[in-house]
Amino acid sequence: MQFIRIFIFLLGVTCVILFIPPLIMHQILNIGNATGLFAGMLLILYGVLAKAIHTKVHTLWESVLGKALVSIVCTVIVCCVLLAVIISICMIRTINTKPTGDVPLLVLGCQVKGTNPSLMLTERLETAKNYLDEHEKAVCILSGGQGEDEGISEAECMYHYLTEHGISENRLIMETRSTSTRENMQFSLAIMQAQNLGNTVAIVTNEFHEYRAFQIAKKLDIEPYAVPARTHWWLFPTYLVREWYGVIYEWLGITHGR
Repeated sequence: MQFIRIFIFLLGVTCVILFIPPLIMHQILNIGNATGLFAGMLLILYGVLAKAIHTKVHTLWESVLGKALVSIVCTVIVCCVLLAVIISICMIRTINTKPTGDVPLLVLGCQVKGTNPSLMLTERLETAKNYLDEHEKAVCILSGGQGEDEGISEAECMYHYLTEHGISENRLIMETRSTSTRENMQFSLAIMQAQNLGNTVAIVTNEFHEYRAFQIAKKLDIEPYAVPARTHWWLFPTYLVREWYGVIYEWLGITHGR
């Protein structure tokens, strides 16, 4: 029992360590690291107060209402863990759906800091450049509009980055209206149809985001392939958990931002 308490306590500490860097380093607080930090604190609390918690649960179990409450809480926890595992498996399967040949590339936009790409957008652009260097005949759609806090559109920022890193401007097509993943797909599909590029596309986005992008693409009759960008370790846990919520919203048909 002591070993389990220590293990759960250390698991909680690990959660806090994994999810707190974005908050400390860049004041990033979203549903992803809020969930991770909350779960970590609960695990730490359990590790410290396990004996008192077990006593309380035992007391609750002696009544019908208490049994129902404990059963509901346990069921919710198990369902949440299973759902997270299922979504994660779907994500892993998706990022292994690799394109063959010079499939047109679609780079999904991400935050621009002034006129410069954010860290995540830079990760996507580095991945896009590598793909375009390897597939010299592939064209590339750069999809992303301009937010209120952005100096230029995400598409324009991506265009500048890629041309400055040796990609010919003749291979780049800008889509500057979209403000969400769904609009990325819708507006890019219109470009693909107008330029007779077919309905097959290799999507560049961060690995955690590929699955939801695929789901949206398939609803629009786009045949997607994955060219995933690797997310920095200190951002990955936060945005992975945030994306779990995004996938659930997508499954439920609830519109979701990025």
